Amino acid sequence: MLSLTLLFIPLAASLLLLFTRGGLSRNLALVFTLVQLGLTAYAYSVFKTDGATAFEFLRNWSVKPFINVHFSMDGVSLLMVILTNLLLPLIILSGYNRETERPHVFYSLILFMQFALNGVFISFDGFIYYIFWELALIPIYFIAFNWGGENRTQVTLKFFIYTLAGSLLMLFGFLFLYNGSPQHSLDWASLIANPSCGCNQSWLFWLFFIAFAIKIPIVPFHTWQPDTYKTAPTQGTMLLSGIMLKMGTYSLIRWLLPVLPEGVKEWQSLAIALSVAGIVYASIIAIMQRDLKRLLAYSSIAHVGLISAGIFAMNISGLQGSLVQMLAHGINVVGLFFCADIIFNRTQNANVEGIGGIRLVAPKFATWFMVVILGSVALPLTNGFVGEFMLLFGVYQYNTWLAVFAGLTIILGAVYMLRMYQKVVLGKPIMENMVFPDLFWNEKLVLITIGILIFVLGIFPKPILELTEPVLKTILK
Repeated sequence: MLSLTLLFIPLAASLLLLFTRGGLSRNLALVFTLVQLGLTAYAYSVFKTDGATAFEFLRNWSVKPFINVHFSMDGVSLLMVILTNLLLPLIILSGYNRETERPHVFYSLILFMQFALNGVFISFDGFIYYIFWELALIPIYFIAFNWGGENRTQVTLKFFIYTLAGSLLMLFGFLFLYNGSPQHSLDWASLIANPSCGCNQSWLFWLFFIAFAIKIPIVPFHTWQPDTYKTAPTQGTMLLSGIMLKMGTYSLIRWLLPVLPEGVKEWQSLAIALSVAGIVYASIIAIMQRDLKRLLAYSSIAHVGLISAGIFAMNISGLQGSLVQMLAHGINVVGLFFCADIIFNRTQNANVEGIGGIRLVAPKFATWFMVVILGSVALPLTNGFVGEFMLLFGVYQYNTWLAVFAGLTIILGAVYMLRMYQKVVLGKPIMENMVFPDLFWNEKLVLITIGILIFVLGIFPKPILELTEPVLKTILK
């Protein structure tokens, strides 16, 4: 019943918040996400890292077509649930010193998105998983549409069309899998036990790959992302970059690799090439950016390109590195967009070239901003280093030259991140009479928590590796 409880709490909270007003909405949202985090910590404490699934809930929903409501957690899905429920309190807390129009609706949508994200990560039936995949699109669409910035109508529509098109491709893929399955079932265990399903996996691979590649996003399916990240309100951007894109990388591991092994084997080299090309392309574009949020958006594309390359390397180092980096990237990118939001709200300027000298007036902010950047550029003893080292080693085991180009994510990442920090935080102030208060209490709490996680996961990643290794070995078989 623990799986159902993880779904029921945010759903019930989302409905309850619609009947509240003002600051009460925000306070209740924080309380419910902290309760959810506590429940997740309990799930981790009793979880056995032996490769088996836990917290099973299985009920038949429909006989024709045969659909089971099947919720469960193994090490991989539990890690994604931890990521989701760890970041949600930080995302809500980040907005405590800002006024939001219709806060009861805003925070209700955030809690509903938490419900849908948890559903994606614990669903073990293809149809149920697809339902939650679609449900996760609804709240972020309305968050970006109603609370976004300039051109939000066009940008949000583009985002919606891209993701909906990918979702429809995935739905067709599941229908073909269902018809080809000997049991006429989309239960995960049934599909991996009969991976061929009588289907042509060569083209079926592309139905799923494109759907996941749009969500991640992998070049050339990325064009919706920079504009959406820039236009969405910061808390919406945090949800998109910190958690929602992990739906795509998680799905590569959960559904694509074990269910379509022959298709993956046939197109593995092209998938890795696209991922590595995206690393180089996005890193170069990030260097050229002057808008802070767009720079971070392209940086995110480069980092998730390395994650997807490690997944398609199809070895234990690449897969474990991808999961470690999913967790690390989620933490780091939320910190980066939060710092960008602080800068913009203090200066009303998002131009990297137009600020400067923040350290002179806000030394605490400058310190914690630097900590987040060090994690992002994979400094040893930070969370980014562990994942990127394992990913590069996994890609190296597959192909040496691809690993060389994939390694550019670290080199070029250091170039654009440190140069951005130097221009924005160091040097002489460019803006006249700049008023930049140092960190408020909620901002300190968010950034200190993120900073602690950056170093703890960088120094002691063993619990993550032990949690995921048995499942990954099963998938690789």
